[in-house]
Amino acid sequence: MSNTPLMRRGAALAAALMSASLLLTACGGDGDDTGGTSADSRGDKAAKTRSVKAENGTVEIPADPRRIVTIGNTNLPFIDLGGKPVGVTEASDSELAVLPKEQRAAYEAAEIVGSNGGEVDVEKLAALKPDLILVQFHSNDWAKVGKQLEAVAPTVYWGLDTEWKSFADAIAEAGNVADALEQQKADFEAKVAKIQETYGETIKDTSFVDVSRGDWSDPGTFYIADIGCSEIARDDIGLDLPEAAEGKDPLAYESLPFEQIGELSEYDVITYPVGADGKPTAPFAPVVKTNTWKSLPAVRSGRALGVFCPGNNSYGPVNQYLDSLDSALATLPVKQ
Repeated sequence: MSNTPLMRRGAALAAALMSASLLLTACGGDGDDTGGTSADSRGDKAAKTRSVKAENGTVEIPADPRRIVTIGNTNLPFIDLGGKPVGVTEASDSELAVLPKEQRAAYEAAEIVGSNGGEVDVEKLAALKPDLILVQFHSNDWAKVGKQLEAVAPTVYWGLDTEWKSFADAIAEAGNVADALEQQKADFEAKVAKIQETYGETIKDTSFVDVSRGDWSDPGTFYIADIGCSEIARDDIGLDLPEAAEGKDPLAYESLPFEQIGELSEYDVITYPVGADGKPTAPFAPVVKTNTWKSLPAVRSGRALGVFCPGNNSYGPVNQYLDSLDSALATLPVKQ
């Protein structure tokens, strides 16, 4: 599963969920002016550096990086692991709204070096004197800017199709925050096992569908979610959820008119997005107000479950999702 947060449909959806096109607003200076604190500038390079593998090859980075700049989708996963970047690119308001207090404080303490619309100020980034830059964005953008970032400091790059668990492993290794990752992994495995053990019979005999819409969705439309958190419910928990045929675009890429809400009647249980307060998310609220939604058998029988998914590209938010799914499944009435 790629680390697609979840929340996307088609090109607009991909752009909304992944920090895509990052363009340079300025070029960094020469090697002496970037202010990097790489190991060879401190001497004894072999003892103070280590090698990591990424999509831009094998990269030699500081053994214990202290001044890390995160770009694109690396911002929040690094912070989720306890990292404290000195520079970040902007995150969306919706992403920041669901961050735990201490993580938001870590984000807000960092210098903004680019917008969530796609621009990165390389001169501003270089002025932070980073000893490591972590990057995830589209391969086309890497082709444009990668060399200039690498001229500032050791830079580790991942593409957008990196599977989220592998991404977490790689961020933890490069950012030297592996201890936190091990605890998060243990929590994840325990939560998955608990859900499977507690609701095994329900999962085996029940058809589910996950529906959603985002603030990018056209008016009067929704989509069936088969990426993001629903992928975790399907692939890790084992819920019987619809997914696109192999080689086809995700179902989430297709906008469905409200007139097709009635087709959800074929499923035993419907899950839909709610905020931390348990209320339908603002984009999804129009769906639950329709008479067609209210008349669905699953809705009338208490088998429409609101589930909170703060993100799906690192273990912290995924573990929050699993807690919410666990609580939601506990409310299901006995199947007649």
